Amino acid sequence: MRGQNTVTETKAAPSAEGIAAAARAATGKTGAKKRGLPPVHLWNPPFCGDLDMRIARDGTWFYLGTPIGRPELVKLFSTILRRDGDDYFLVTPVEKVGITVDDAPFVGVDFTVSGAGREQVLTFETNLGETAVAGPEHPIRVVRDEAGEPSPYVLIRSNLEALIDRKSFYRLVEIGAHETVGETEWFGLWSGGEFFPIIESRELPED
Repeated sequence: MRGQNTVTETKAAPSAEGIAAAARAATGKTGAKKRGLPPVHLWNPPFCGDLDMRIARDGTWFYLGTPIGRPELVKLFSTILRRDGDDYFLVTPVEKVGITVDDAPFVGVDFTVSGAGREQVLTFETNLGETAVAGPEHPIRVVRDEAGEPSPYVLIRSNLEALIDRKSFYRLVEIGAHETVGETEWFGLWSGGEFFPIIESRELPED
């Protein structure tokens, strides 16, 4: 984990406005056009401290304790988001600032299904309008807490996941299947030619 080097809001310190301006300059974003995701993995600017910016578990972005009310600004910030280890940063060619992410940076709010059985393909959509086709490059995983409650995730891009919302997870369970992995039978999901285990079949309640 990185140290607590919190940025204070001074003229010389990075700010959300400054980060947004640098991001627009680097990616060609003017608010009217989107040219695709910037190559944040190639940028190696100096670390400038932590901003008071947080992504809540429900996907809401906060700055200085207040929700960011401009969707286009949230989407812009999301394009320069990078995860290094367990930490999250907003990265431009000239600066790198840490932010807090309560769970996952995105929320999977919907999905579509094509095909069936082992030919099934699941395409997820996030709260910010990004899509990802679940498969080898965009795996699904499920974490269960001590009480057994599941938290399902799908990888959206470059080490950044979406927490699949409850209504979508219930729909996924309805199209799940049983498969033997190794010597264990699992209940899970097929997508993109890969099976993603959710829970051991023996742990499912009987009808």
